[in-house]
Amino acid sequence: MQGIQQSGRVMYWGTGRRKSSVARVRLVPGNGTVTINGKAAEIYLQYNAGYLGATKAPLETLGLENEYDVLVNVRGGGLTGQSESIRLGVARALCELDPENRHPLKVEGFLTRDPRAKERKKYGLRKARKAPQYSKR
Repeated sequence: MQGIQQSGRVMYWGTGRRKSSVARVRLVPGNGTVTINGKAAEIYLQYNAGYLGATKAPLETLGLENEYDVLVNVRGGGLTGQSESIRLGVARALCELDPENRHPLKVEGFLTRDPRAKERKKYGLRKARKAPQYSKR
């Protein structure tokens, strides 16, 4: 157990990234509430079951959903990228909490960072690969 002690409480940190969003996740012993940018997760993620499930999936895999509060600061991207970056951050924080957690999270794919990101626009093209219409004459 390597947590950071702050005001008498042990915290575990994890950073998650996906597309252009970055999530800084803190796990604090508590009753299972998830707070994202100062708001309840349900409100921030617009009551979307897929996004809420993604953020809590690593905790549910280990059966710890009611033992730790999740405090998240996330910026950049949309809700899909943000929820998946939160999932990666939570999984990394759980690995910091106990190295034994690594194997079940790795099997579920929660520790794999998705490297896909938007390709940059090239000059002479309309988007990354979309070219102007070709005219033979």
